Amino acid sequence: MVKEDESRDRALELFLKIGLDERTAKNTVANNKVTANLTAVIHEASVTDGCEKSIGNLLYSVATKYPANALVHRPTLLEYIVSSKIKTTAQLDAAFSFFSHTGSESFKLHEFEEACGVGVEVSEEDIEHTVSEIFEERASSILEQRYRTNVGELFGHVRKKLPWADQKSVKQIIDKKMLALLGERTAADDEKPAKKKEKPVKVEEKKVAVVAAPQPSEEELNPFKDFPQPEDNFKVHTEIFFSDDRVLRCCNSKEMLNKHLTVTGGKVFTRFPPEPNGYLHIGHAKAMFVSFGLAKERSGCCYLRFDDTNPEAEKKEYIDHIKEIVDWMGWKPFKITYASDYFQELYDLAVELIKRGHAYVDHQTPDEIKEYREKKMNSPWRDRPVAESLKLFEDMRRGLIEEGKATLRMKQDMQSDNYNMYDLIAYRIKFTPHPHAGDKWCVYPSYDYAHCIVDSLENITHSLCTLEFETRRASYYWLLHALDLYQPYVWEYSRLNVTNTVMSKRKLNYLVTKKFVDGWDDPRLMTLAGLRRRGVTSTSINAFVRGIGITRSDGSTIRLDRLEYHIREELNKTAPRTMVVLYPLKVVITNLDAGSVMDLEAKKWPDAQTDTSAIYQVPFSKTVYIERSDFRMKDSKDYYGLAPGKTVMLRYAFPIKCTNVILADDKETVVEIHAEYDPSKKTKPKGVLHWVAESSHGVDPLQVEVRLFDKLFLSESPAELGNDWLSDVNPHSKVVVPCAYAVPSLGEAKVGDRFQFERLGYFVVDRDSTSEKLVFNRTVTLRDSYGKGGK
Repeated sequence: MVKEDESRDRALELFLKIGLDERTAKNTVANNKVTANLTAVIHEASVTDGCEKSIGNLLYSVATKYPANALVHRPTLLEYIVSSKIKTTAQLDAAFSFFSHTGSESFKLHEFEEACGVGVEVSEEDIEHTVSEIFEERASSILEQRYRTNVGELFGHVRKKLPWADQKSVKQIIDKKMLALLGERTAADDEKPAKKKEKPVKVEEKKVAVVAAPQPSEEELNPFKDFPQPEDNFKVHTEIFFSDDRVLRCCNSKEMLNKHLTVTGGKVFTRFPPEPNGYLHIGHAKAMFVSFGLAKERSGCCYLRFDDTNPEAEKKEYIDHIKEIVDWMGWKPFKITYASDYFQELYDLAVELIKRGHAYVDHQTPDEIKEYREKKMNSPWRDRPVAESLKLFEDMRRGLIEEGKATLRMKQDMQSDNYNMYDLIAYRIKFTPHPHAGDKWCVYPSYDYAHCIVDSLENITHSLCTLEFETRRASYYWLLHALDLYQPYVWEYSRLNVTNTVMSKRKLNYLVTKKFVDGWDDPRLMTLAGLRRRGVTSTSINAFVRGIGITRSDGSTIRLDRLEYHIREELNKTAPRTMVVLYPLKVVITNLDAGSVMDLEAKKWPDAQTDTSAIYQVPFSKTVYIERSDFRMKDSKDYYGLAPGKTVMLRYAFPIKCTNVILADDKETVVEIHAEYDPSKKTKPKGVLHWVAESSHGVDPLQVEVRLFDKLFLSESPAELGNDWLSDVNPHSKVVVPCAYAVPSLGEAKVGDRFQFERLGYFVVDRDSTSEKLVFNRTVTLRDSYGKGGK
């Protein structure tokens, strides 16, 4: 164990030397395979004394992505990286591709250099000239589409001509050209983008990718199988290495464990401990699944405990929200508690800690504490007499010392290699009433002090948290050992990160307060309130979390497609089908009488037979409406929509043939289509369209508002863009269709009801609906990219 920790420390120091940020370095050390690979790469590259950050990042990519079939050539690639002959990710990716195809075979150096752009220098002038050429070639299209132009395609054209150009420079020049050509963005530029889809499918069921459900892994069947039983909690939890060479091996004595088991009856006790300072997001769904799930699987108990030690951050709004969301996610707490419930016990134990010589009152300012920690220096008040600290701590409690003038610090190890042992603060003064405890206290415990003690007081058997808390293990067990308290089993798991979103509370708060989104429950956010409003079910979220597992493997981001796969899997079984036309185009059936209305049967479910509950009525009349995108003036072999002289099938109704087209004064815009229907249904067209008809002559169909939500951010990892993260917000993440047409039966829908709009996707009735107009949010499209290889 000693050697293992020493090895980890050496690896962490090595990774920091090559410029990895602290979080990436720590996450890497937690992964034995990547640690071994990266350590080998650093030694091969002869940069054990450090290198520039840009080189270090490329070395990290080599450690994680280099093709295993070509390890014999890795030293060559490393030589090119260290000498800066290969210095961009584009060059590195090209090198990976080259060696992947080469394998262990020999290769010609000039071919490798050519494949990777070695020696190619692309100037700003080169980029400017190439971008100008591309803009000239596509000027008419860009002027027509304006800021709806697919900038990614422009990037692609530049990459074809200048594959080794700096992508940041390319983006800046493209943005500059767009502004020069189009001027400032206008309100019209943010309206609905032109639809690209031209080819409707024959029937709705074929639109959905039918994915064979993968066989569940052993971990999916029981992700909790490796956790120890409560009666096994006498083994050493962790070893704490002190700078004076002492080693503290933390574990429960048999007597302590037996006392604990008597209180708990041998049951598993866990806790879900959110801080009530914001709305829960999808990452909290994993935390709930781990803690509530383990307790449920072992027939144990899980507390919902509010970690409310900071009176300035907590709000009743957040407490109420968390209770509601935990219930919505399907979890039932054994008991709801608050860290503040234990303020008296925590205070009494702090007094005991001082008496035992393990805590002292300190007067350093925050800046001084930071400076002394960086220098690994003891506070000048560290060795003050116990009696003096006891008196000062009592003065702190009575409000006799000004805020910021004193703290209670734990006497841990300021020379430790673990910065979470640098005499952490246990109590600070805040003259702020507490939302739960009132104004009784003006000293409040810190997270590092309260968290482990409350775990012990509540007899938690398994204290489960995410990997960023791993370095706090030493402090956690040091404090419980110092107070002779029962020690829970601690285990850390990887955080849940999802693409195309941010989950930092600070960033989420900024998006909400600066009106980038419409509140904490905006359907574009990955908050659980936002997902619920979008129509996502709690069961599909839990299925998603179970599917990704609860391992310690960190540093990965789960593609949004994977969550959407689980959402579709459930809604495909539970959401009845119906028909809505988003952008209606009028079709007049010329061979049907004006007052004629036929009530036809449509299926709520694809396999519905004669069960009346699975059937709904749709009117078919002289005036029907189809999607505007389902008609075009010129037909082609691969197009299944309607065109002049062509026949299509109206879903659940009849074939219709376009006989005439009415154009607007501009001679381009289609205003109305005339068609004849085939009552015999002898015609068997390939294309099948959804539609909505007038239920009585001259009366528009049911009008509904439809909100089409898409990814909030354009890139998969917006948080990695630093201060530029807001520039990545997708301007078309919300498109409102104010006057879509729906079949009459939808008029009875209630808030929260979910449907599949045939050929369009899954939708839910939003709370903004009124008696005059229903509002629908798109939950997810019918397209499924996860089943086609997404991860």
